[in-house]
Amino acid sequence: MSCSSVEDIPEQCKDLFTQDGVLLKASIGRSISDLNSIGMLCIVQNSDGTKCIEWRPNDLITIDSDTQDQEWAVVNTIGRRQRTLSGNMTSDYAAARARIIRIPLDELKTFKCSRNNQQMQFSTKQGVWQNTFYFQHGNAEIFVAYLKNHVKTAKTRHDRNTYVVVEPNIESQVLNRSFAELDIFTENTTDVVWNLVSNFKQRPYETTLEAFSKLTDIVYYGNEGMNGKRDVSEEVAELLTKSMSALEDTTTVTRTDEYEVINVKPTLPPRPCIPRGTPLSTEKWEGLQDPEGRVTEIDGVRQLIFRGGVAHSIRNSVWKYLLDYHPWRMTDAEIKILQKRKTEEYFSMKLQWRSMTDGQESRFSEYRDRKSLVEKDVNRTDRTHPFFAGDNNPNLMVLQDILMTYVMYNFDLGYVQGMSDILAPLLLLLGNEVDTFWCFVGFMEKIASNFDMDQAGMKQQLVNLQQLLTFASPELAKHLASKDSGNMYFCFRWLLVWFKREFSHRDIMRLWEVLWTGLPCANFHLFICVAILDSEKDVLISKDYGFTEILKHVNDLSMCLDVDRILSTAEGIYHQIISAPHLSDQIRIILGIPTVGSRPEPEPEPEPQTSQTNGNVETDPGQTDMEEVTLEYNGLQISIVTKTVWALLA
Repeated sequence: MSCSSVEDIPEQCKDLFTQDGVLLKASIGRSISDLNSIGMLCIVQNSDGTKCIEWRPNDLITIDSDTQDQEWAVVNTIGRRQRTLSGNMTSDYAAARARIIRIPLDELKTFKCSRNNQQMQFSTKQGVWQNTFYFQHGNAEIFVAYLKNHVKTAKTRHDRNTYVVVEPNIESQVLNRSFAELDIFTENTTDVVWNLVSNFKQRPYETTLEAFSKLTDIVYYGNEGMNGKRDVSEEVAELLTKSMSALEDTTTVTRTDEYEVINVKPTLPPRPCIPRGTPLSTEKWEGLQDPEGRVTEIDGVRQLIFRGGVAHSIRNSVWKYLLDYHPWRMTDAEIKILQKRKTEEYFSMKLQWRSMTDGQESRFSEYRDRKSLVEKDVNRTDRTHPFFAGDNNPNLMVLQDILMTYVMYNFDLGYVQGMSDILAPLLLLLGNEVDTFWCFVGFMEKIASNFDMDQAGMKQQLVNLQQLLTFASPELAKHLASKDSGNMYFCFRWLLVWFKREFSHRDIMRLWEVLWTGLPCANFHLFICVAILDSEKDVLISKDYGFTEILKHVNDLSMCLDVDRILSTAEGIYHQIISAPHLSDQIRIILGIPTVGSRPEPEPEPEPQTSQTNGNVETDPGQTDMEEVTLEYNGLQISIVTKTVWALLA
């Protein structure tokens, strides 16, 4: 019996957005075995153009066998073409797909984001929450921001975390009635006109005005044929196509919580050139501490470090504060007590694995595998540097001991390839085994999501980076997308180990200490990526590099980057973006600033005064608020069109 190949299974939908690490907590009509399963929550577009929310369990996710190298391993979704071990791929595929949960957007009534942005609930029936999902990494607000791009929402008055999906049909009746009253089409007005208009929802309102102005001319000056009317649908289509496509490349759509506004695409403000400062010196560092050793100006210290880094002579001290080993407000005496306690705790954990017998190890496969992986990685970590070079190097033994002790400290995470790269510069600078361990713990707290087994944290960062690059350098982002590089996977190594392999030990110390300040935002490392790509933009585009060439070019940048120039450029890009007036919610989340929907709501404006006479709407001459009405139909700003039609017909 023959079986269908995986390639015979057709694509069913297109992923518009994906979110990894999402736990299914509740779903009406699902089997108990599906609950508490980890999966991927997506927004997808079906082949017929409809959209839905889709949750796929993790057994529809696999690791690409061609990307097993530690630098490039990325979890890929194989949701639509699942390769199974069964002989009947088609039946296994169908069974796996049957476990997927789908929520059509046209059926979605309400959704709620709660528990500090970790839980989302969806309802397609009034008063009943059919599906509940838990976001392991607490980033449900990112999914909400993307979801708002596809449905119009309004927050409920009794619960600001609950959103109601607003049906556009009622609001669109005003506009439909306006065209119906023109009485120029033999067919349904909505079918003729709005089927055309809906194709141009990302066009500027100026061209809409022009198109309807010409339409009005046709109505009043071109009537002919039966009953003084003629079919002008083809002419309307031509008018809209010509006028609205003329400015297609200069427009965009921005959304708020309640409505969509179509604007001419704004340009970014000029990028400031911000020179780097001098490193935090010994004199300044000592001057910022009181007689008992407390750091008195924490914010000031962070600002100085962000501006110029830290003088090498005091890095041994300052790094312990930046990496949360030494609390900023502790006195020298309190720090000595802390160090004594931390030393005892470290050697207690170290003794746990050092005292493990061969018999215990033979029955503890997970521990044995991690130990083997640590040994392999340590033997190839920075071996060209004098500090780690040569056979039987004692520093390598310390490196291995610290990593094995970290396995005991955080066994849930254990050891993942790449951690030795993070640890090596810390040991090189600090020297002391205990101090290095606790600073490593602090560093790992900052980047632990990089090493998640499902790599959800890494994939989210790549999505954020793509969003940021599209906003800051749309030309480069478009080129990368055209070369199958829009997923930004070629930046995977940069993000995984925080550029460790791109800079020398001296430069990576400067870069890391700047990033540890958390200034000017927690995601400043993404701006470093954008700055590097921006510096290579002309080369990548002018040479028309494809996927392979882009990957090679990025790898060849290792040890060829100027850290101060990259930091200066990244800071300039940050100020350029945050000064832009057209920030989307996704960019706001990356920047760490409130989204549009979370800002205080303005006082409601008085409603326009209108009177209804014989089905015709008459505006009050003393009122101008009519121009501020905000309605939406298939993404088109109805207020502008309605106002214009009435103004032209007046």
